[in-house]
Amino acid sequence: MRIELAFGKTGLAAELPDTLRYQFLEARSAVALADGAAALEAAMDAPIGTAPLVELARGKKTAAISVCDITRPAPNRLVLPPLLARLEQGGITRENTTVLIATGLHRPATEEEIREIIGPDLYGKIRVVNHHAKVLSEHTYLGDTTTGTPVHIDSRFIAADLHITLGFIEPHLMLGFSGGRKLIAPGLAAQETIKVLHSPKFMRDKRAVEGSVEDNPLHRELIEISRIARHDFLVDVSLTRDRKIAQVFAGHPEQAHRRGMEFVGKVMLERIEEPVDAVITTSAGYPLDLTFYQTVKGITAASHIVKPGGRILVVSACTEGAGAPEFCEMLERFPTPQAFLDHVAENPVVVDQWQLEKLALVCRDKELLFHVPGLEAHYQDKLWGRTFADVNEAIAAALDGLPAGARIAVIPEGPYVLARVEEGVLA
Repeated sequence: MRIELAFGKTGLAAELPDTLRYQFLEARSAVALADGAAALEAAMDAPIGTAPLVELARGKKTAAISVCDITRPAPNRLVLPPLLARLEQGGITRENTTVLIATGLHRPATEEEIREIIGPDLYGKIRVVNHHAKVLSEHTYLGDTTTGTPVHIDSRFIAADLHITLGFIEPHLMLGFSGGRKLIAPGLAAQETIKVLHSPKFMRDKRAVEGSVEDNPLHRELIEISRIARHDFLVDVSLTRDRKIAQVFAGHPEQAHRRGMEFVGKVMLERIEEPVDAVITTSAGYPLDLTFYQTVKGITAASHIVKPGGRILVVSACTEGAGAPEFCEMLERFPTPQAFLDHVAENPVVVDQWQLEKLALVCRDKELLFHVPGLEAHYQDKLWGRTFADVNEAIAAALDGLPAGARIAVIPEGPYVLARVEEGVLA
């Protein structure tokens, strides 16, 4: 049986033996809006829970707009033009508007990526800057949250009169869903803030997982930070499988984002009757599978439907390698998942440990296999599982020796599927 897996920009064909039983979990999506541009304009003019954007801009001189970096397929080039037009109509000129790339602790965007992020029509016609989480002097300290997280947010965002975020909503491995408050923290936060948010205090909480919001302590923390930072307005979208706009959610940062999470949760949720013996999954292709760091999301998303002792095979291009230097160092340093978990439990938080911590938690009761051809050779034997240069060899190994009647889930678009055995999503 021939299957197509999301992989890089082009996809990857693979073969499945016809003798086994498979359950395909597709990335469900709503139908694309007939006129996404018109929907964007209508949402800004009749937003959820707040005044129209033009009215919010009146009487203000400056605006800051936080947008996703290159690792997220947010349609900024479609959202920015009508948004900027409304700011100008309300009295905020382009010269007084700053677009910030919400990198969090990711690397800065290159000029080529900035052109892709905001679109060629706007490139060079508006101020676009990278966020630098490791430069504390570029942040403003706003106090601590009620749980003690120090709040340092990019000063260029804080200094503006109007604070806006643009994003898109998808399941997120520890925050429930992306979008909204995430464009402020960790997106525009200093590493001193991010390290606390991504510490074992939150990472090991069983409620800090994909699709979990109501009782998710990390979600609550980020909501508090966004309030402290005076998050005024957002435009979030949901996307179809081919990255077209399915729905627009604009307005009050919490009310509009809540509406969006409910929509995405219902659309993307795939329920199965019982846990499976093995999963073949991906990191959803470009841009999410650029690095092994991001590939972890495909693994954690699949882990919720796999039996204890079951197998997860992840297929990811990893064309940019492992990830940031700190992540690479940890990937090489710890021979076993438990050694890593023991270390981070007893030592100060370091940059990017959270992604590896989530991976290590999956490894406690799952067997991992990898086809990650872009990952540098010296990392291939450092992964906590078997690696394969050929995707069909990897599939054969993942299926080898499974019991008669074994259940195998195939998730061609990885973390874009919110798969669960139990009922409910916003739990």
